[in-house]
Amino acid sequence: MNPLICLRQQLLVLHRRQARGRLRDADKRFWILACRWFASWRHSLLIVKPETVLRWHRRGWKAYWRRRSKGRGSSGRRPIAPELQVLIQRMGAENHLWGQRRIQAELTRLGFNVSARTVAKYMRRPRDRGPSPSWRTFIKQHSSAIWACDFLCVQTIFFRTLYVFFVIHHASREVLHLRVTQHPTAEWVAQQLVECCGWDHEAPRFLIHDRDSRYGEGSNGDCAASASGRSAPRSDRLAPMPLPSAG
Repeated sequence: MNPLICLRQQLLVLHRRQARGRLRDADKRFWILACRWFASWRHSLLIVKPETVLRWHRRGWKAYWRRRSKGRGSSGRRPIAPELQVLIQRMGAENHLWGQRRIQAELTRLGFNVSARTVAKYMRRPRDRGPSPSWRTFIKQHSSAIWACDFLCVQTIFFRTLYVFFVIHHASREVLHLRVTQHPTAEWVAQQLVECCGWDHEAPRFLIHDRDSRYGEGSNGDCAASASGRSAPRSDRLAPMPLPSAG
């Protein structure tokens, strides 16, 4: 974008018949686009501060997502009936060898359509041992064998969201893998973990991630198992998930 175009646009604003040039929505959109396409747009801007243009862009994003989310009602899953919660807890207490998948199957036979994640949420296991070590102690002892992965969002000028997936080594804080996509899926994340565990990186023992569905159906470690070649157990939120070595 030529700097003369930016200067001419500002002259049009100042030549309007007001005591002070009034910026219209079209003028604001022009400068929002200019800050994206023109590297030296700050040097050509005279009538407002650069921070004002960036504030316009943030307001545009807020208005965009407000319009997208309007009228959708309450989000999230509906809570299950209290009687079903008690049944799940009873089945878990009376059958110590039953996991969330087995209880889900038994509930399906009884006519209750409940996900394994919901079953795990309401299961209550009695403690047969003392309290586990603190999180700080665990991190200190196993930091060299821990990777962490997560997504961060980047918004473009045209109101598109890019998802940046990264994997970091906990001990050295080294970013091991970084990829960008518009449509992250569980298969895509599993492929990124496979690529991260290449010849130059040994597969970790533990992988830390949240309960996002992109980490596998039911967040049961399916995609993490794809990186190591074997199935991995269910992990709690922000808790390390062990990755057994392929054998």
